[in-house]
Amino acid sequence: MTGIGIDATNALAKRVEQFVRNVVIPYEGTTDRAAHGPSEALIFELRAKARDAGLMTPHIRPDGTHLTQRETAIILQASGLSPLGPLALNTAAPDEGNMFLLGRIGTAEQKARFLDPLVAGEARSAFMMTEPAGEGGAGSDPSMLQTTATLDGNHWVINGRKAFITGFEGARIGIIMARTDRGDGATAATMFLVDLPDPGISVERIPFTIDSSMPGGHATLNLRDVRVPADQILGAPDEGFRYAQVRLSPARLSHCMRWLGSAIRANEIASDYACRRQAFGKPLIDHEGVGFMLAENLIDLKQAELIIDWCAGVLDTGSLGTAESSMAKVAVSESLMRVADRCVQVMGATGVSTDTIVEQVFREIRAFRIYDGPTEVHKWSLAKKIKRDWKKQQS
Repeated sequence: MTGIGIDATNALAKRVEQFVRNVVIPYEGTTDRAAHGPSEALIFELRAKARDAGLMTPHIRPDGTHLTQRETAIILQASGLSPLGPLALNTAAPDEGNMFLLGRIGTAEQKARFLDPLVAGEARSAFMMTEPAGEGGAGSDPSMLQTTATLDGNHWVINGRKAFITGFEGARIGIIMARTDRGDGATAATMFLVDLPDPGISVERIPFTIDSSMPGGHATLNLRDVRVPADQILGAPDEGFRYAQVRLSPARLSHCMRWLGSAIRANEIASDYACRRQAFGKPLIDHEGVGFMLAENLIDLKQAELIIDWCAGVLDTGSLGTAESSMAKVAVSESLMRVADRCVQVMGATGVSTDTIVEQVFREIRAFRIYDGPTEVHKWSLAKKIKRDWKKQQS
């Protein structure tokens, strides 16, 4: 990662913000949507505008180097001012996390084939790790991975099922995580790169979920005899669990960055509403119960911003920052949920209507409390760290 400095970062973030406010936000009321999110046509129309503005994938420099996490935080927050912003600017999940991972551990050939189209905004991707819960598959606990990959000559053959795979429908690039046998009896996993669509991967269903900002929804997949050449292993064999943390620690933080932008926008809308709406002889903002909710929003938003900056700084030191990203994920998702909830409450019936994006931000942030690890799993992980640290102190 190569920094560009705070002044250049702020200038770039201002350009991103102006693009989102002036170009992207007018598209929010469009009916150009697929069943589970924005349509492909809408995404690529917005990306064409971002490309014309010189803002495609703004957190990755033209030479392919990634901005620092602290700089990325400022850029992604600005992109999140609209739920459509990350899609337009190519800073959305899962692509942003997949680009980060490919940039860190992909070979030169893999980057040319799989990463370059992602950075250019010409393709979308899917990260296939999560599995159906009813079959004891991997979710918050990746060690429960059931999908297997076995070597057959110069190819690996992958079989299993995946669930809640974000953006699979319409994706051109996939990363599959599967169990592999390294010969020592321990559970190991390997990541594989695949072109999509693949004849061995079929969509069983795409459930309707509370969120609606991500194209393609969250698919359940059947992987049957998916053949992958050996040179399409991402990184080293049997290192999938370690690579998952390389991806997930910054990806959790990226979610925080984007949804902070959305929560800021929701608070802007609610504040404007409270200053204009009259009730009982005065504006809503002058009623203490309403004014205090908006004041609490400012506090939560600022705390979220500071926590993101702190965690980004840890990641920039070269540490994976697993504990720090867990703390940030919990603190930010919970505080932004409070912000979104207050915005709905301040706006009353208007807050639960589709007249503004406030109700969507509420739904999206509610889902954010679950994906990339629910609050309770991160707290449990932190509690285990407390115990480990205590034991070290006693020895």
